[in-house]
Amino acid sequence: MNLILLFPEDFISADTVRLTGRRQQHIRDVHRAGEGDTLGVGLAGGGLGQGHIRTWSKDEVEMQVSFEAQPPPKLPLILVLALPRPKVLKRILIAATSLGVEQIHLIHSWRVEKSFWHSDLLKPEAMREPLVLGLEQAKDTIIPAVELHHFFKPFVQDVLPLLSANSRRLVAHPTAESSCPRNLGERTTLVIGPEGGFIPYEVELLASEGFTPVHCGPRILRVETAVPALISRLF
Repeated sequence: MNLILLFPEDFISADTVRLTGRRQQHIRDVHRAGEGDTLGVGLAGGGLGQGHIRTWSKDEVEMQVSFEAQPPPKLPLILVLALPRPKVLKRILIAATSLGVEQIHLIHSWRVEKSFWHSDLLKPEAMREPLVLGLEQAKDTIIPAVELHHFFKPFVQDVLPLLSANSRRLVAHPTAESSCPRNLGERTTLVIGPEGGFIPYEVELLASEGFTPVHCGPRILRVETAVPALISRLF
């Protein structure tokens, strides 16, 4: 936890927060901080600053906080991802959030198991945890938007064209002829398929909407490896 991320419900006055649970335990056991110490804090959706520990007990900590700086800028990237296995999804959400992805769209495709859509991780309260962990790691405060899309064709034909307007459109596909570009520095919509990749029909449908199939080398990567590898290559 490189940043203590704060939420409106943590405030007991205009400049004082009271923390319990995971964050309090992390301050105690990992930071080994106590009264008088200062830690980096951030306000969810707001700025970065410092928190000065005023009082301390085994169950809670109170800090006086101030915010003077802005969080790091987001990448100009929309990530569209075929829904992976729940455990893999959690790791991907942490990584994508840490890297600064501003929007994440989870979609269905032919090789996505229907049972994945019934995972408790897709509930809003469960989804928030990996996103917060990613922000704490990267010292960011802006939670990325995450949206779910249960039907592939309607998403590609009705939602994706507007979503990807005025951006470079790429779909990662291991057998593509073109290599993924490097250091684009421009707004990009990146579509990544499930384990095993998109089926030909899905790639063709994406291509018909202006998405260029690209590969990132001769090695076949797991989705959890491909996501940070492609993002790092693009930006």
